[in-house]
Amino acid sequence: MPEICRFLGIIITINYNDHAPPHFHVRYSGQKALVDIQTLSVLQGRLSSRVLGLVMEWAALHQAELMSDWDLARQQASLLNIRPLE
Repeated sequence: MPEICRFLGIIITINYNDHAPPHFHVRYSGQKALVDIQTLSVLQGRLSSRVLGLVMEWAALHQAELMSDWDLARQQASLLNIRPLE
């Protein structure tokens, strides 16, 4: 599972050969979630409200880059790192 970003202990990944809809995976201290890139809604899992807020803020800033990485993953190409939340 290629890591595309890490900030404040939050790890963001996108899997090769993953299922639709376009989404990314979030891990933080035992918490896990899948987040839809287009709607920024949680598809599966659960994050604390603090972590969810940080992830949503980051994803909103980088939505186009997330879609680009999703497309690269579909082509089995190397994914690009995305800047962390500052």
